[in-house]
Amino acid sequence: MGFRWAMAGHSVMIGSRVAERALEAARQMNERLPAGTRPVSGADNPTAVGDAEVVVLSVPYEAQAATLEGIREALAGKLLITVVAPLKTPKGRYWRPAGDSAALEAQAQLGEAVRVVAAFQSISAEHLQDPTHEIDSDVMVCGEKKDDRDVAVALAAAAGMRGIHAGGLGNTPVVEGLAAVMIAINVRYKIKNAGLRITGIPADAADAG
Repeated sequence: MGFRWAMAGHSVMIGSRVAERALEAARQMNERLPAGTRPVSGADNPTAVGDAEVVVLSVPYEAQAATLEGIREALAGKLLITVVAPLKTPKGRYWRPAGDSAALEAQAQLGEAVRVVAAFQSISAEHLQDPTHEIDSDVMVCGEKKDDRDVAVALAAAAGMRGIHAGGLGNTPVVEGLAAVMIAINVRYKIKNAGLRITGIPADAADAG
């Protein structure tokens, strides 16, 4: 998503436990971005989080708790959008963690100082770095506050997708599980970009919470 957000004019910084890895990832992304686009930057996780208005967590579920612990102080007062989905490898099967979902566990770990929203779990990464490709999928957005969900909905739109308000964090076990469903569909039909569409929502009401 960072590629498309940079294309849309957002300031994007990639974070990593090791600053050099983030800088290399940013360099590779900048090579693919059109001339004139604001360059993507990279830094270690605490620095990237400290400089951000909105933080997007996209790590394997097994790394979530340790990653959040390392940036807990920098996250205070910020909005965290988590893309994490608990999957059993190598077949990509969903399993429900002890805290019911990755997003609920993140909120419990971080407490009220951080607002957690879950989104983008069922979006294929296959075409995200091709700005000419239309992502034929809606984005389910779960969070306790409409204003916070609105941010994720707006970011979905900036990346060329439609964000759908899908309730509070209590719904995240279902939403995170959709990642495994999409993987199973991709495998069965030998494709790489299965997506979901929510029907019946009038165009002028898609962003209503």
